Amino acid sequence: MRLIIIATLAFLAACTGKPSFDDPSLSDRKLNLEEFFDGNLVAYGQFQDILGTVRRSFVVTITGDWDGDRLRLVEDFAYEDGSTEQRVWTLTKTGPDSWTGTAPGVIGAAVGQEQDNRFNWKYEIDLPIPSADGTTDTMRVTFDDWMWLLAEDRLLNLAYVRRYGFDIGTVTISFEKM
Repeated sequence: MRLIIIATLAFLAACTGKPSFDDPSLSDRKLNLEEFFDGNLVAYGQFQDILGTVRRSFVVTITGDWDGDRLRLVEDFAYEDGSTEQRVWTLTKTGPDSWTGTAPGVIGAAVGQEQDNRFNWKYEIDLPIPSADGTTDTMRVTFDDWMWLLAEDRLLNLAYVRRYGFDIGTVTISFEKM
């Protein structure tokens, strides 16, 4: 019976709607990733599993540097359990509104597309996961991030996280320029 319930929930989760560039833009703002992330930012976020339970929350301080060719983001995560993590992204603009990027743990390259006030960023990563015994394991997941510029100094990120092709949760992050 438990397996049937889990299978049903997984099926229902797979049927939920997700953002698309076909959706109408609700703002006349224009997101320029290199402008928004150049400088110092702070972000507040959480991971919720497929059932809606918040499993982790965090604060990220970010230092961004746009040199005209590449955008480097140094992200320092501080989790509610006291653990920390650093991820350094190197993004390259490949067209007027397209990007690729790399970071340790990312499989291949991340790809992104800007449109109006939004940005879609997709990648596969071996994500560090703390275990009960204090060690860290990794879990390979895919991220489908959607970001919306809410104001000149605020960006909302909703990331759909999948493993083996199934949704396992979402990450919600609010970015603020300092």
